[in-house]
Amino acid sequence: MPDNAALNTHHLASLAISLALGMLVGIQRGWINRKMQPGSRVAGIRTYSLVGLLGGISGILSTTYGHWIIGFMLLCLSMIMVAAYLNSQKVKHDLSITSLIGMLLTFLFGVLCAEGHWTLAACAAVITTLILDNKDEIHAALAKLQEVELDAAIKLLLISVVMLSVLPNKGYGPWHAINPYEIWWMVVLIASISFVGYFAVKIGGTHRGLIFTGLFAGLSSSTALTMHFARLAKANPSHRFILASGILAACGTMFPRVLFVCFLINPALGSILVMPVVIMTLLIYAPALVIWFRHREPVSETIELKQNPLELSTALAFGSILTAIILASHVLRDSFGSMGVYMLSMISGMTDVDAITLTLARQSSDAAIAVNSAQLQEASIAILIAAATNSLVKASLAAGLSNQNLLRPVTAPLVIAVLAGLASLLLT
Repeated sequence: MPDNAALNTHHLASLAISLALGMLVGIQRGWINRKMQPGSRVAGIRTYSLVGLLGGISGILSTTYGHWIIGFMLLCLSMIMVAAYLNSQKVKHDLSITSLIGMLLTFLFGVLCAEGHWTLAACAAVITTLILDNKDEIHAALAKLQEVELDAAIKLLLISVVMLSVLPNKGYGPWHAINPYEIWWMVVLIASISFVGYFAVKIGGTHRGLIFTGLFAGLSSSTALTMHFARLAKANPSHRFILASGILAACGTMFPRVLFVCFLINPALGSILVMPVVIMTLLIYAPALVIWFRHREPVSETIELKQNPLELSTALAFGSILTAIILASHVLRDSFGSMGVYMLSMISGMTDVDAITLTLARQSSDAAIAVNSAQLQEASIAILIAAATNSLVKASLAAGLSNQNLLRPVTAPLVIAVLAGLASLLLT
């Protein structure tokens, strides 16, 4: 037989929490309608508090008389809410049912408390209150959301939640190198990073400065930003220095992104790359900040990066490139040893760093037990070769597309950073 005193204490605590959670939601709803005359509101702090308490009592009674009581009380509450809603419609002509849904949730929070799920009920109540309290902010964000961005968010959910749940997680083909789940997981990872970078720039806005734009645009495509800013520097030579700071910020962001991916997939590889990556990042960010502080003149031209947050065709293309690089890495390693992998890294780095980084980080994960293993050293050198090649390509693009206006402020820091990073890796 259960201890009645302990059981009563548990029930009292459940009712107290039910009342508190109802009061929490009720305070927010009451504050919204605080200027209305008493009695003119359908529900406020007292009503929501009582609804939470009602849910708690219903949950406690259900343990003795059956769970049908919860359904019956929920039905009664719904009928009362519908009657109140129809009556208020005659006066306010407000079609919103947000408060009614909030009241149903408050009742269920009480039921959860009675069932002993106090933490779950509290978390749900806080989130509900937060949603209710940020009506204007949510609607404002929705008004700013473009159709292409909404499509991108849905596509990201499609390629992550849906695709990852159906792809087989085993190797196919030669060397069993083609694992559909792992390849697509890496596609989702890069797409998510680009997605975050796109919205970081959109939320922050280019009005915060070109260096801010470059900093977060580097998460999605530092090459695209380099080409765009280089063309602006050609058309507006007087702005070349401030545009150079944005390019350097974007190019510098590539290195922490590479390090993040390595740590996520293979922490042992990431630990080897920490020192050279930090050195290269600092040697790029430092001149970017110096140039920005010295040339903080406003840029009158509108900065439009014209990036797409996510395209399925781009994701599929990246997945195909990733698969090809995985197979090529095995072929070249078997044929030419480490030199073949370095050649592949240089070729891949001319256009993209992510694919070769993901490939080598995954392949060297089996060697992660021995941090100083030959395969980890090979992977770290190859990744830096790819990053260095990509940086030099962007330096060439900046200089060429800007009609040499960005030759000194962009090319020199990138070349110095590349040499210092490679030297630090060889020394360590």
